[in-house]
Amino acid sequence: MIYGYARVSSRGQETNGNSLEEQQIKLKDAGCQDIIVEQFTGTTTERPLFTELIDKLQQGDTLKVTKLDRFARTAGKGSELVKNLLDKGISIHILNMGLIDNTPTGRLIMNVLFAFAEFERDMIVERTQSGKAIAKTKAGFREGRPPTPLKKLDNAVRLINSGYSYKEVVDITGLSKSTIIRAVRKNRITG
Repeated sequence: MIYGYARVSSRGQETNGNSLEEQQIKLKDAGCQDIIVEQFTGTTTERPLFTELIDKLQQGDTLKVTKLDRFARTAGKGSELVKNLLDKGISIHILNMGLIDNTPTGRLIMNVLFAFAEFERDMIVERTQSGKAIAKTKAGFREGRPPTPLKKLDNAVRLINSGYSYKEVVDITGLSKSTIIRAVRKNRITG
């Protein structure tokens, strides 16, 4: 069986070939018969669907991902996972790199690539923290996302109460479903 695994760290991740839709298309085009889709950060060790997939893989199966960092972001975890899968007779295919083989050279290349993936993630975190530190020194800095305008929230609640579905209200207002749900709940409590 050929399995595919697609993962995004956040709901809005749409760049550099990382959107769920783009990953799914690439995996389907690569012959995956079953594609598992999940939203969890690569640093999170709890990825229930991924864990379930790994447990279900059997000798002779193939696991495909679009990019190496869909597996793991740390060299240690990634190398351990790849080694365990290869030892069980499971093929691993990273679409933008190729098939990983269970040879000393294959394992060396994999370790080097995982080290680069971990380095890239660490650099992103460092740049984010640096930018945040600079932003905190500026007048008017506020932690987190800017608040959603009350008028927009009221409109969303009004649409839901008028019989529109959450999906329709998301499309109309551009707000996330979770934001709309919170606004509706708050309105019911205070209304």
